[in-house]
Order: sequence, then C-alpha cells, then structure tokens
Amino acid sequence: GRARGFALAVAFMCAALEAKDFNAADFGAKGDGRTKDTAAIQSAIDAATAAGGGRVVLSDGTFLTGAIALKTGVELHLDRTARLLASPDIADFPDWDAQHVARENLPRTRSACVIFADEAERIAITGDGVIDSNGQHHIREKTDPNWTGWKFERINPMEKTLPRVVFFAGCRDVRISDVTMTNQPAGWSYWIHDCDRVQMRGLTILADVRYLNNDGIHVNCSRDVTISDCIIETGDDSIVVRANSRSLRENKTCERVVVTNCKLKSWTNGIRIGWVNDGVIRNCSFSNIVMDDTTTGIAIVMPGLPKHNDYGREATLIESLTFDSIRMDGLYSYPIRAWISPSTNTQVAAVRDIRFSNIHATALNSLFLVGREDAPFRDFVFHNCSFRKVAEKALPGLKRYHSFVRPYKKEDKVEHVEGLIYDNVRFDAP
Repeated sequence: GRARGFALAVAFMCAALEAKDFNAADFGAKGDGRTKDTAAIQSAIDAATAAGGGRVVLSDGTFLTGAIALKTGVELHLDRTARLLASPDIADFPDWDAQHVARENLPRTRSACVIFADEAERIAITGDGVIDSNGQHHIREKTDPNWTGWKFERINPMEKTLPRVVFFAGCRDVRISDVTMTNQPAGWSYWIHDCDRVQMRGLTILADVRYLNNDGIHVNCSRDVTISDCIIETGDDSIVVRANSRSLRENKTCERVVVTNCKLKSWTNGIRIGWVNDGVIRNCSFSNIVMDDTTTGIAIVMPGLPKHNDYGREATLIESLTFDSIRMDGLYSYPIRAWISPSTNTQVAAVRDIRFSNIHATALNSLFLVGREDAPFRDFVFHNCSFRKVAEKALPGLKRYHSFVRPYKKEDKVEHVEGLIYDNVRFDAP
C-alpha cells in the first residue's frame, strides 16, 4: 500500500514535469488588442487538456477575448508581458450551460463571465500578467451633482451587465496566483462556487472603488480555501464567505476558509460573512489583515429577502470563526457590524462562537451587534482589542460616496447577544 502510494506520487510528479507549454500564438492568437483571440485561446486550452494537461501561455501582447472555458489539467499562464483584455461587447459573454449549477437560481440568473470552469480538476491561473475586464465600456459617470453611493452607474441594466469575471463551479484542486485583475465592470472579480482545495495567493485586485458591485473574491459553499498575500481594492465587498446552495443539486457547507496577510479597501465591506438563508458557514479564520478607507470592516449580516434572487434556501448557521490581528483605519461606519433582520423570512439557526482578538480600529463608530430575540448571537468574545471613534470631520468624503450607509451610522448598539465577553478591550470617543 505505502509503496504503491509512493509510486503513484512519483508518477504524478513526473507527469507534471512533462506537461508541455501550449503558446496561444501558435494557435493563431494575435495579441494586438484589436483582433478577438477567443477561439485561438480556447483551441490552446482544448489541446492542452486533450494531451492530459499542460500550460497555456499568453505572452508579448494584449489578447482581446470573449468567454473562455478552463478545463481539467490546464494552467492558464499570463506572462508579465501579457494582458488578457475582455471584449467591450457583452454579446461575447453568453451564459454557459453549466453542468454543476442551475443557471436560473444563480445570483442575477446568469452564468456569463470571462473565464469559466465547470467541474474541472487541477486547474490554475498564474503569472504576473493582467486580466483587464474593460469595465469603462459598461459604466458611466452620474450626471447628478448631488450623487450618493458610487460615482458611476451601469450603462445597461443589471441583466445585461457582465456579472462575473472568473467563475469556477464544482472544481477541485484550484490554484490562482500572482495575477493582477483590474477594471471590473460592476461584476464580481472571482467567484469560487462549491469548490474543494483552492489556493489563491499573491493576487492584486484593483476594481475601481467608484464602480458599484465590483466585489473582490466570493467564496461560496466551498471547502479548504486559502486566500493569502493579496491586495484587494473594490467598490463593493472585498472578500465574501457564504453558503448559498440554491443553484446546487444539494446543500453544501462553506468551511475551512483561511484568509491571511491581505490588504483590503472597499467602499462597502472589507469582509462579509453570510447573507439571506445561506446555510452552514463554519471553521474559518481571518488574520493579519489591514484595511483603510473602507465603509464597514467586518460584516456578519443576515438582511431581509432582497428584490433580486441572491438568497439561499436554508436557515443560516454561522459558527466557529476567528478574527485575529486586524488593523482598520479610517472606516466610515463600523469596524464590526453583526445584524439579523427582524423579518421572519430571514431564517437563522444560530450565529455562535465568534472570536475577535488583536483588533485595532479607528472609525466613526465602534460596534453594532444586534441579534434577534429568537436567534440571539452567542459567545462573541473580544480579546485585546481597541476601538477609537473619530469625528465626522476627520473623514471628509462621508457625505458623498459613503452616504448610502448613513442610516445605521448614528449609534453603537449591542442587543440580543448572549455570552458577550470583553477581555482587555478599550473604547475611545472623540
């Protein structure tokens, strides 16, 4: 048994060493920024997976593309000289007929994206190159001089705007490293949906903070995910952890997600946990994180049913989360906001065993922890933390781009929380 296992490991390593490069230029990619290279890139990917795996290389150019599918055994490598440029034509990004998900139950009821993988294994996106989502073609500046929220708005309605850039569904053994993504057109940068064993390291995500809904990394119903050493700047949530199974055949947990050594900036939430009727989120860790110029730092929120279809089908259970060594500076709202809607349509089983240590924040407010009478928060522990409130004049942009969060800025509040512990916690007012 042991000898056979060793032999299989050696065989796998040898196969990996023998995996060849497939240069997209050899399949007809021009890289001139004008010719659509979609078919050439897809041909290189198809050839690599047919050969048992390989590395598809983009180098020395700007590769204009529509939607492409990453397949088993393929690493898409963007050399530092390469830019993968999304087509400005939304028609180049049709909905995928995904095996793993029911499209009608996906958020925005669409599977469209730039790079898609459906039940693939051993896939990767690597390199020091850039994925440019070409968002300026889909966004316009608001004309109202008294605008609030984000400075830009969609040109087309939500159902005609690209909802995601990279979307992996039902995949195993995923690696995404070193790539820079920019200019997201009011769509999520990365969506990791019901995947196992995912490593995301050294990513730079520069979504214009003035654009709406351009989230950073969404981890949904996935297990054993590590996000490390990333710089993420977004108009919407930077990192989201959820368990919305509504588009899946069966309910799946989201667990063992580790986020560490990251720099975050968001005009909404730096870290958001949960949403509406999400299911089970547990055993996750967030550490060594720095945020600045952000609205809310850590949000654990279960609002009422939204008008759109982004909600789950189970009572939410969030448990055993740790937040450690997080520094937040210049927050326009709460460093930590946990809230359950009073609506009976918002189903919550429990939110419990949430531990915060070495959290140090400067913000307009301190804490907003409001559970529900029938679902109180349980065992929220704060150790060695400091929360310093500043006056509104210290954050001059408040009445513009952050004004959409004003309704809940006025008070610190703790309600329906059982087992709340403060251990060496300091609160300072302006």
